[in-house]
Amino acid sequence: MRQAGRYMAEYRALRERHSLLDICRTPELATEVTLQPVRRIEVDAAILFSDLLLPLEPMGLPFDFIKGEGPQLERPITSPSDIDRLKTFEPQVALSPVLEAIGMIQRELQGRVPLIGFAGAPFTLASYAIEGGHSASFARTKALMYGHPDAWHRLCERLATMAAAYLTAQIDAGVDAVQLFDSWVGMLSPADYREFALPHTRGIFERIGRRVPTIHFGTGTAAMLGELTEAGGDVIGVDWRIPIDVAWERIGDDRAVQGNLDPTLLLGPMPRMFGQTDAILDAVAGRPGHIFNLGHGILPSTPVEHVQMLAQYVHSASRRRG
Repeated sequence: MRQAGRYMAEYRALRERHSLLDICRTPELATEVTLQPVRRIEVDAAILFSDLLLPLEPMGLPFDFIKGEGPQLERPITSPSDIDRLKTFEPQVALSPVLEAIGMIQRELQGRVPLIGFAGAPFTLASYAIEGGHSASFARTKALMYGHPDAWHRLCERLATMAAAYLTAQIDAGVDAVQLFDSWVGMLSPADYREFALPHTRGIFERIGRRVPTIHFGTGTAAMLGELTEAGGDVIGVDWRIPIDVAWERIGDDRAVQGNLDPTLLLGPMPRMFGQTDAILDAVAGRPGHIFNLGHGILPSTPVEHVQMLAQYVHSASRRRG
């Protein structure tokens, strides 16, 4: 989860010279940042370095990253009429630097590990578009969702169509798997997820088909794992708020799972991190379809040595368990 980032000195060195958006829009830089953790850590896959908000700009929702605050949209959606003004675009044109980076990365990897591409899910993208950035309550998002449900579904359908086209373009460009990020969907109740998000997310998985493995990720989703599974994905992400074996029971035997380790454990003493790692591996008990991962992204203050030791420990502990 979020392999590349500020916890790595080589990434910080690049960021001193280039903005995050410049890196995302420059294939050579995106390739370099994608490869940084592959060189330093025993990861079993590379994750394309990009940002899930990139497709919002060609839709007519430009944004930038404000230091210390995160992404901020210039003109957030404030009314149903704003939705009707959104533009459609061809990912092969508007997001061509991302697709070019995929080809570069694959040439550098030479099959060493697979490459995972990604896109944002409709609810998460809609929340950014409406809130204008991060939010604690998602009050504006839910006000539009509850108050103007027809407009909400129009917005999510447009975002789903875009996300499906974008992921398909990434697959065409050469990624080996794709992940759909619904980072903020845990702010919904299961009933609201079923009404306002599930149909659109399911539409994305249906549109991209089964050309490559698909991963469906969200946080705060312990109460709606059944609904997330129904929406789609060969692999369902599980955060740290529920035991992984309990989560897998709710997800079902026909899906793989990833995640479950609290990222903050990488900030503490190694024996505790290793102990929780063992607990996850013991709960899984060698069951096929388990991808060891964090429940969310690596925190910027994490020592890179801790990430290296975790990856090494998971590999050695898994071998010991056979």
